[in-house]
Amino acid sequence: MNTKYDLLNLMLEDMKKQDSLYKPTSFWEYGSKLLIDEIEQYDIKDFRSLTVTRNFFVPGYSAVEYLEKSEKYDPTIEQFDRIVQDKRFVTRLQRVFNGNSSAFADFRVLKSSNIDKKPYLDKISESTVGNPIEQHTFENRNFSRSFLNYALGLSFLKKTIDTSDINTVMEIGGGFGTLGEILLGENKNNIFYINADIPPVVFHSSYYLQEVFGKENIACYDTTKDLETIDIDKFKQTHMALNLCSWQIEKLQGQIDLFVNFISFQEMEPDVVQNYCNHIDRLNPKYILLRNILEGKRKQSEDFQAGVKEPILGNDYDKFLPNYELIDTDSVVYGFITEDNFHSQLRVYKRK
Repeated sequence: MNTKYDLLNLMLEDMKKQDSLYKPTSFWEYGSKLLIDEIEQYDIKDFRSLTVTRNFFVPGYSAVEYLEKSEKYDPTIEQFDRIVQDKRFVTRLQRVFNGNSSAFADFRVLKSSNIDKKPYLDKISESTVGNPIEQHTFENRNFSRSFLNYALGLSFLKKTIDTSDINTVMEIGGGFGTLGEILLGENKNNIFYINADIPPVVFHSSYYLQEVFGKENIACYDTTKDLETIDIDKFKQTHMALNLCSWQIEKLQGQIDLFVNFISFQEMEPDVVQNYCNHIDRLNPKYILLRNILEGKRKQSEDFQAGVKEPILGNDYDKFLPNYELIDTDSVVYGFITEDNFHSQLRVYKRK
């Protein structure tokens, strides 16, 4: 791997020395190898248009196969065009294929549900860093599925609790940095963001957030790796955000107001999630916002490597977080029910 990936190499080498609780579990052990191979072959500046990243942490509304070779679907559209008189239905079919219909449905929910309080969502727009292969524009603002997923989750949170005193937000497993972009992209929010993740994904989020907000504003592993303690309040004076490797959570000192996890806990094993939850409890957030498949992620098998050994169900978080009480859930409006009837459920917890 060439020198521009020196930071990634350092992360990967240092990860070998860590406890297994901070290393990739079955799902990400499989995915990480594919991501590293992909980044060796291509350039990180295009990561949001690459196949492996889109399969693992850059979700889309359209099928990966359609986005890669949309011309293969042209005969279907042409045949449909020949048999329908109302050509508006052809446009509708195209919008179903390219994901625009689903994206617009989520945008409408966001627009109708948004409350005018922090974190402010009425002007947010996603950057084009990473050269996304799928991005939808509504009212001159850019949205990906990841961006709308988080925005809807925050809108649900604002409906459920008083968010006016949320000033420090931490996330574990933040993908390529979407939540950070939403929170930091509006100055009125005045929110400090912390993300912890495993390499190589944390390398992608470091790249993304530094490209969007400037290297001087996002403290990453090269800045924090040798620190014995990572003082949240000190970094709030000098940076907009902290982007850490998973094992550095042990060094974090201070208090957070909100903890967020979207999807990634369900991709881990229960002992790993319990360890992270213990550290979150130590950092004493007032609220926790989760998104998890209620029925749990599919198990790993010989013919399905992208699975987990033991699925985490939605209700398992009640046991992982004994000092918190569940105050609201949703999978219909702000969450998502899949075509095969799995519930991608939002859960809001409050400190007891």
